[in-house]
Parts: sequence; C-alpha cells; structure tokens
Amino acid sequence: MPDDAAPSSEWRERAHAFAARYVLAEAERIDREDRLPDAVLRALASERFFGLGLPAEWDGAGGDCRSTVAVLEELAYGSAAVAVTLAVHLSVCARPILEHGNDLQRERFLRPLARGERIGAFALTEPGAGSDSAGLTTRYRREGDGFVLRGAKMFISNAVSAGEVLVFATRDPALGHRGISGFVLPSGTAGVSVAQRLDKLGLRGSETTELVLDDARLPTDSLLGEEGSGLRIALGALAGGRVGIAACALGVAQAAFDTLRDSVRLDDADWKRHRLAQAFADLASARALVADAAERQDTGRPFSREASVAKLVASRAAVSIASSGVDVAGEAGTRAGSAAERLYRDARVFPIVEGTTEIQELILARSLLPPSDEPKPF
Repeated sequence: MPDDAAPSSEWRERAHAFAARYVLAEAERIDREDRLPDAVLRALASERFFGLGLPAEWDGAGGDCRSTVAVLEELAYGSAAVAVTLAVHLSVCARPILEHGNDLQRERFLRPLARGERIGAFALTEPGAGSDSAGLTTRYRREGDGFVLRGAKMFISNAVSAGEVLVFATRDPALGHRGISGFVLPSGTAGVSVAQRLDKLGLRGSETTELVLDDARLPTDSLLGEEGSGLRIALGALAGGRVGIAACALGVAQAAFDTLRDSVRLDDADWKRHRLAQAFADLASARALVADAAERQDTGRPFSREASVAKLVASRAAVSIASSGVDVAGEAGTRAGSAAERLYRDARVFPIVEGTTEIQELILARSLLPPSDEPKPF
C-alpha cells in the first residue's frame, strides 16, 4: 500500500489497476443507470482512495496533490463519474475540514471521511447564486446553543450519499462576503432533504441534486473556522478543487484521444490526421498545466491562477478531443452507448462545473491586471 512517502507513480499504478478491475467494464452501465455501484464505492474505500492526501494521524492514506491528480486521471479514464465523486469528497469537503477544523471536528468528521465510511459533499451554489459566491441567500441564525440554517442549494454533488456536507450560509446578505460562514452538516440532520436529483447530459452516475435546508439545526461545534470566514474557506477549497477537476477532465481527454487514435489510419483523409495531431498537442498542454498546478500546491506556492489555467485548458482539451472523436467515428460516434458519444457528453460538462470557463477567464484576467478595491466573489 502506498504511504505518505510513496511517489505519485505508485498511486498511479494502483489506480490504473483499480480502474481496469472495477471501473472500465462498469462505465457504460454507470452512465446508463446514472448510479455508482455499491461494489465500486466499497472498493474505493478498501483501496483507501477516500483518504488520499490526508495524513495518517487522521486515518488518511497519505500522498500529496500529485498523487491525487494521478489517481483521479486514471479513474476518469474509466469513468468520469467515479473520479468526480472522489474529487469532490477529497478537495472540497475532507481537505477544508483538515485545514480549518479543530481537533474535535477532525475526530468527529474527518476520520470517517478518510476511511471511506462516509462520503463528503460541498454546498455553495444556489438557484440564484452560482458564479457570484458572495451573493448567497441561504441564511443562518444563532439560536440557543447552536445554529439554524434555512435556504436551498443547487447542483450539489454527492449529496444523496453524503455523510457530511460542507455548507455555506450568510448571517445577513447585506454584509456581503463578511456575513458568510461554513458549517459541517452531518447526514440525518433534521430539516435537510434532497428536493430533486438532476438528470444530466454527462457525468451520469455522479449525483447532482437540489438540497433544501428547512430550519436545519446544528450544534455550535458544526461551525467550521470562525464566523464570517466562510467565503475565504470556500474559495480556497475551490482552488484545490479545480486542480482535481482538471485531472478528471484530463482523464476523459486521454480516453477520448485513445479512442480517436484507434479510429485514424496513416492513409486516412488529411483532416482526420490533422485532428489527431491537434488532439495530441491539446492533451500534452493540458497535462503539463495540471502537473504544474499540482506541483505548486504540493510545494506551498500560490496556485490559484495555475489551478484556473489547468481547469480551463484541460476542460477545453477534453471537449475538443471528444468532439473530434465523434466526427472521425462518423455516424457510429453519434449512437447512444458508444464510447465516443459517452466521452463527449462527459467532456462537455467540465467547462461548467467547479467554476465556468468564463469565471476562470475572469480569475486569470484579475491576476494579470493591477489590483483594485472591488470585492472578489469568485
């Protein structure tokens, strides 16, 4: 079993073998049924992938961001839904609890997440507040010895199966980002319900839901960090999450490239060979940028801009390569259930999730221009 000191190559080999055994043969069924088999989830826990990047002190499996990126890419090569489920659990739930929780919260929430006994979710987006993270309307108030939350969250991954949901709410919308706090919401909390599970174009099998908080009551120790620090916690989690999602997009791009290459011959029409060459260049660029973002995160350097670049380019590469795969396959590539068709649908979601393409461009532009005093909600 790889440990804290194991190189990312060992994790990649382990994930490659796991995908070959548990994921590749299930990918079409996962997509068709829009459900991850319990056997796959149990196997992920058994292999300790749910504890990747988390220290052994809290029952984690060790490894760093480069290890996590390698595992997510290999899993996404087999099934994007499997990889995204793990990426959300690690990047935007378990990791923030590790970084911002106290020891009692790590004991209560992080240990079972790291062991894979519970799956983590992240609830920031709302029906009327997507890219503008500071515009939340889900409210919280202090009552007795705890908090009461009321509102709705939309497009929440893993919420059906989640053991813990990291949820963000505002004390008063007029306070802007200063009013937002983060809370760890355990499964079974009274007043919490899944209003609907969304039927998606791609990433089918990865749960996406509307989560309703109807006077959900949480004890005081569910507050993550300090009151008013929620937006800072959320944006930090999203930066790390973008590296993970970029790795998932990279895995889909690699699978689409291999499918495309299998469809092209040296004596084929020029346009097919040109598509293959461009796909290779797009894939190589995305891989280098994802590796750079992960390496910067591991070495403690600023990586928010690099995470946005990696997510932007890897998402575009996945869509472009998968689209070429459908074009080259022709009519066969448009048939429901074909690998080319499924990969294209999966790829098409990546420019939207974890911050749209337009938001990544705004983040990049902001990092390249002189600073201003305007609030930064992304």
